Amino acid sequence: MTTHPPRIRKRVLVSETGLSDLDRGLDLAAAASFEYTSEDPQHCLENILDDHRGPGGTYWSGARSDSIERLVITFDAPQTLSRLVYEVEETQAERTQEVRVEVSEDAGRTYRTVLNQEYAFSPRGATFQREDIRLQLATVTHIQLTIVPNKGGSGKATLTSLHLYS
Repeated sequence: MTTHPPRIRKRVLVSETGLSDLDRGLDLAAAASFEYTSEDPQHCLENILDDHRGPGGTYWSGARSDSIERLVITFDAPQTLSRLVYEVEETQAERTQEVRVEVSEDAGRTYRTVLNQEYAFSPRGATFQREDIRLQLATVTHIQLTIVPNKGGSGKATLTSLHLYS
């Protein structure tokens, strides 16, 4: 005898603004410009914005091993940010990578840190990390990510995905 799950009425919860988190993702390619210290041509910066997320997803990689890399996102107009989601994966080497996220509300003159996190990767253990940070930022003009790939071990700076929500 095959049983079917009960039919229920359902809908995605919405916030006070009337939009669900699914509806509020910023189109970073359209709303901002990107600056970076380097990129591996095989793993370009555009990969962090595509839909290939999660373990095994496409990713950005710096071009140089053991080099601190920076990504600066400059918004065309100040943004209100409520959430930042990013992913990092390392399956080949045992190393510790640090990701520092800073925001500016004054056209990049000064920055303040909103996250400073280290990830210990091991091919025989932890290979993937996802951060989902709630924010309350009203007039962000710039976001800067500083990635230190070799706090422990050796490797290139990497980032699998980056998504921001208003």
